[in-house]
Amino acid sequence: ARGATLTTLSLFVRFHGMISREQADDLLSGVEGAYLIRESQRQPGSYTLALRFGIQTLNYRLFYDGKHFVGEKRFESMHDLVTDGLITLYIETKAAEYISKMTTNPIYEHVGYATLLRDKVSRRLSKSKQDSKKVTAPREDSNSVEKITSLVRRAALKENENHFNYEKAHNFKVHTFRGPHWCEYCANFMWGLIAQGVRCSDCGLNVHKQCSKYVPNDCQPDLKRIKKVYCCDLTTLVKAHNTQRPMVVDMCIREIEDRGLQSEGLYRVSGFTEHIEDVKMSFDRDGDKADICANTYADINIIAGALKLYFRDLPIPVITYDVYSKFIEAAKLTNPDARLEAIHDGLLLLPPAHYETLRYLMTHLKKVTMFEKDNFMNAENLGIVFGPTLMRPPDQNTLATLNDMRYQKLIIQLLIENEDVLF
Repeated sequence: ARGATLTTLSLFVRFHGMISREQADDLLSGVEGAYLIRESQRQPGSYTLALRFGIQTLNYRLFYDGKHFVGEKRFESMHDLVTDGLITLYIETKAAEYISKMTTNPIYEHVGYATLLRDKVSRRLSKSKQDSKKVTAPREDSNSVEKITSLVRRAALKENENHFNYEKAHNFKVHTFRGPHWCEYCANFMWGLIAQGVRCSDCGLNVHKQCSKYVPNDCQPDLKRIKKVYCCDLTTLVKAHNTQRPMVVDMCIREIEDRGLQSEGLYRVSGFTEHIEDVKMSFDRDGDKADICANTYADINIIAGALKLYFRDLPIPVITYDVYSKFIEAAKLTNPDARLEAIHDGLLLLPPAHYETLRYLMTHLKKVTMFEKDNFMNAENLGIVFGPTLMRPPDQNTLATLNDMRYQKLIIQLLIENEDVLF
């Protein structure tokens, strides 16, 4: 294959047996971009991709798990792997200095190129509160909304006075872009055949992977990307719907306080599971238009069960994994004043949307205890019910969960009893 064209060499590229690096170099010399696969002499059973680039032969350990890969990216064919590799090598070789500096002067905070669209987006986002809370956003003409970038949406939301300013990190995931794309952080081209960058699955922001670590925690989720209410990250949900708290929490608590505070065993007695699932599907489908009134669900325990299910289904609990251990340690303190102080310190570490939701729930549960003579639910009983629902250990270890249950109960009990002091 010595001196052959890349097309000719490709006929022999699949496998060249157990040959040395020197032999591979000899086969590929003089054919820029040529490649072959060989079995390693040092490690029989493992394979190496030998690739000619920049008048030298580069060797990469080759793996296969249904797709070919030498790094993070996985490819259907060796041809695609090599093509992407050559693109990356060329860009990183010819523009190394530029790449190292491209994040130093980002366009992210200067969106002048989007000003023509910003007014249109602002008007859309400033519609009535009723419209802004719909789960499915209305479809607008393809020349406006469809082409609006997440960067423009973020800029418009900054000017929306009704916007609740909760901080939220972007949910970046590796993405393959079809056709040319540019980074919305540095405005530079996103190169490669596949997995050229990352996209925020909540707001749609597209950036280089290396730029993603510089993007501020200012994700503004797009309703079109939020498919459901239950099982959705709490901060993501409230930012998408532009509310202080999740609609499920507000609507269920309002319904319970209207007609259920005197119900015996409130939150302890279970409603029919299939009816609770119906309420869940109704919220996922209709959002704040979900019908949970007495005519539809006469048993208030169904509404209470739907609220508890919402908290259980959260991917990150109301009392987050990051601060779980601080609350457990606080519960173990024997000095009452020191214990309350430690709990208060833990509350201040919660994300704002989680803090506000917990505060609102504790105020409601305190109100429930005021009807104890009718519903037989005091702060301790509610702590037993809501402890494992609002707090979950990060490792999900069964033994740890059992050991922590009494501390979970105590934390919720103390939050209810002292809600006017702690919040």
